[in-house]
Formats: sequence, structure tokens, C-alpha cells
Amino acid sequence: MPRLHLFDLDGTLLYGTSAPLEISRQLGLEAETMTLEQEIMSGLIGPPQYAERIYGLWSGLTDPHVTAAFEAAPWMARIREVWAEIRRAGDYCAVISLSPSFFVERLTGWGAHAAFGSRFPAVPFTEPLDPAGVLSSAAKVRIADRLCEQFGVTRADCVAYGDSLSDKDLFGAVPVSVAINADLHLSGLATHAYVGKDLSDAYELVSSAR
Repeated sequence: MPRLHLFDLDGTLLYGTSAPLEISRQLGLEAETMTLEQEIMSGLIGPPQYAERIYGLWSGLTDPHVTAAFEAAPWMARIREVWAEIRRAGDYCAVISLSPSFFVERLTGWGAHAAFGSRFPAVPFTEPLDPAGVLSSAAKVRIADRLCEQFGVTRADCVAYGDSLSDKDLFGAVPVSVAINADLHLSGLATHAYVGKDLSDAYELVSSAR
């Protein structure tokens, strides 16, 4: 039976940062975004409130800003190589992130079979943000279930990779998980743990176990 590998983005594929922070860096809005990151990590605001406020910050955002952020971001090493190996093994890989869809979806160009993020309007923004399109930790499980149906697998065939509170529900729903540079929210939940900057090393923890 094939396996479905489910990757978080912020703090997992991106080392020590998030897509919103990298996008805001292009606009000179790092400090404001860092404040929002601290608020959501501490539970003072939830994903919808975070998304609404970051949307307000990005009134001047353009597609070249997003491209620059994507290309300059500190990605984990060998992401494309890992996804190529997953494909060679007959398995599937997908990214599910709370970050904006217009950033996350670019990862299909690196070899992900699918990529899901919070639904934002197209850049530059001319339409309002719909809070109903903002993902949550629970939404990651629902999307994983849809992907299982699409690829003909079950939760028992899934491997989750994540680093923080937004991955907690998914880690609890699948049998195999890898905490990558993780915080205390995933303590005791993951079946494997990795600290470092090379996704291949994290993948090797589960690649041989079928």
C-alpha cells in the first residue's frame, strides 16, 4: 500500500521562520508580523484573526514580493530530492499549511502532489479576505482525509511532519509522525523527532518503515 506524506510548511519546510514573516520581510513589516506570530503562538488570537490582520498589513503586496520571499526563504535542504524519492517509491506527498495559499501552492512546482493553504485573494488584493477559507489545526485533518480518498489510502498509511501547535491534531490522527525542530506543543506526540536543517535526514527516520 502506498503511503501519504503530509508536510507542514512554517517551521518545518521553512527553517526557523514562516511564510508570512518572509513575505512581510519584503515589505519592511517584519516587526509587525513578529508581534502577530507571538500572539498566535501564545493563543491570544486564532488563525482567522491572524489572517485578517496580516491581510491588512499586506495592502501593498505584489506578486514580485511573493516571488522574492519564496526564493529568498531559508528552506530546509533537499526538499525536492526527498519528494522525488517519495514519488520513486510509489508514495504521495502533500503540503498542508495555515499560511496563504498563494505561497503554499508554489510547492507543487517542487514535486508535491498537492499543496493547501489558507485561501487568500489573488495578489495584489482587490477582494476582501473570507475568514471561512482560513485553515486551522482541525482543518489539516479534514484535508488529509480528502487526500487519502483521492490517493486511495487511509489514515493508517499517512506520515505527518510538523513542528508546532497547528500540527497537533494531525499528529494525533495518524500513526507515524516526525517532529521537525519542534516546540513543546508536540512533546510526546511524535513517533520520531529530528533537529537540523536537512529534510532528507528527517525522512530517513521513516523511509524504511513500511
